[in-house]
Amino acid sequence: MIEAVGLTKRYGATTAVDGLSFSVPPGRVTGFLGPNGAGKSTTMRMILGLDNPTTGHALIAGRRYEELRHPLRTVGALLDATWVHPNRSARTHLRWMARSNGIPMRRVEEVLEAVGLGPVAGRLAGGFSLGMAQRLGIAGALLGDPQVLVLDEPVNGLDPEGVLWIRGLMRRLADEGRSVLVSSHLLSEMALTAHDLVVIGRGRLIWQGGAEEFVAQATDTSVRVRTPDAATLRALLEHEGAKVRAEGDALIVNGALSSAIGETCAANGIVLHELSLQRGSLEEAFMRLTGDAVDYHAQPAVKGARP
Repeated sequence: MIEAVGLTKRYGATTAVDGLSFSVPPGRVTGFLGPNGAGKSTTMRMILGLDNPTTGHALIAGRRYEELRHPLRTVGALLDATWVHPNRSARTHLRWMARSNGIPMRRVEEVLEAVGLGPVAGRLAGGFSLGMAQRLGIAGALLGDPQVLVLDEPVNGLDPEGVLWIRGLMRRLADEGRSVLVSSHLLSEMALTAHDLVVIGRGRLIWQGGAEEFVAQATDTSVRVRTPDAATLRALLEHEGAKVRAEGDALIVNGALSSAIGETCAANGIVLHELSLQRGSLEEAFMRLTGDAVDYHAQPAVKGARP
């Protein structure tokens, strides 16, 4: 369990995090989302005791990070996969971490195999690709078999197989009753992985709750209908107050439940080829709710401009 209570971080006149409160329950993958500069990394650093909050506090399993005697046994973290000493092998790096927290050496070999680095465990970390460095960072996060995981952009640099693997890993860790907080800019991955979302903008909380509820609240839900009697059905639905538009060979209906559309078709002898609920995407919901909190907007390219 992670609890952030009124977290605030100021750097001079700049407020990076502003009275932020949220929780990460066990047994769930919680996606931590926000535009660039929203305060996600600063918040994670405060949770892990790397930055001191100006006001407020964060608790991991009911304690502040600095109160944990062997922190790696309670919380595993991946914030920056490139911080490893380049002249240490993957195995030596993990052994050093294990010794610092009283973790048995056998655990080093277990996590190396778990992340797929067993065959290259003796290689120097400085020669690792970004994807390999990410796997080593994840191995470090898993080393103490912690109940809490804090992962910042864990799929960065991974190939498709690696992305699929980390997605499954996070879900399995949550299924084991662990709390998993993961920050990512890949909204398509968060849509497939996260049970819950914490969304922030300019250091303030915008949303906390279920991922599906977030999408449902921030986007429009419609019904896609295909029928050879499209004109007749459209007239009937519009008469009942629904909004209908054509999209290719289908009708997109807003303001009517799929069950009601089906009943209308049945009552009027209209043949249906498709009747499906269409929900908005996580990306649509994110853009709609965080649009006012984006500090950096790209501009369209100028025609004719050359580098």
